[in-house]
Amino acid sequence: MNLFITGTDTDVGKTYVTCLLLKTLRSAGYDAVGYKPVGCGDRNDAALLAEASGGLTVEEVNPVHFGAPLAPYVAGMLENRILDPEALLSGYRALARTHEIVIIEGAGGWEVPLTQGFRVSDLAKNLDLPVLLVTGNKLGALNHAVLTVEAVRRRGLICAGMVLNQLSDELDTAMITNKGVIEDLTGVPLIEHVIHGQDFLDSTCLKHLGLLC
Repeated sequence: MNLFITGTDTDVGKTYVTCLLLKTLRSAGYDAVGYKPVGCGDRNDAALLAEASGGLTVEEVNPVHFGAPLAPYVAGMLENRILDPEALLSGYRALARTHEIVIIEGAGGWEVPLTQGFRVSDLAKNLDLPVLLVTGNKLGALNHAVLTVEAVRRRGLICAGMVLNQLSDELDTAMITNKGVIEDLTGVPLIEHVIHGQDFLDSTCLKHLGLLC
């Protein structure tokens, strides 16, 4: 089964979590690879995914790239380039034909515009895969998580699970309490609370997502 990763915002740890998923799956003997169809700014995330995928090229992992660290729609306008959604879908199909599991990482949050009339949510709808939501653990996370889960469901997709990602070593009251209520508020299982610097995932969370038998 393949999986689509989205976040409640940019910089909440989507690439970090995707790499942990790939590491766990590949350690279990699965031919799992990552796919970041569109990226903006530097290509560090794509390079990390390529490495975690067992040696794919950055171009295979990230076929569409814009230099400016902006929403792809805006970055494309600055470069006078129009993103073709079909290029994103065909890159996924090529990986899906040759690999057992493909984990797709979206750009920024759920409604980030990729090109005119086509957002991350449209890409996910075209792929029609279960969605894993990465939520940065901070004040405001509950609101962002509820809004994103509701938006995923409005597109007729399944939010199969959520990862609460600890963005720093410091803890405040919001961070401590988010974990206890986020499942009830969203109706989505919290499959993992990733502490800052964690370099592994428990295999049970992958079993819950249907990625491991």
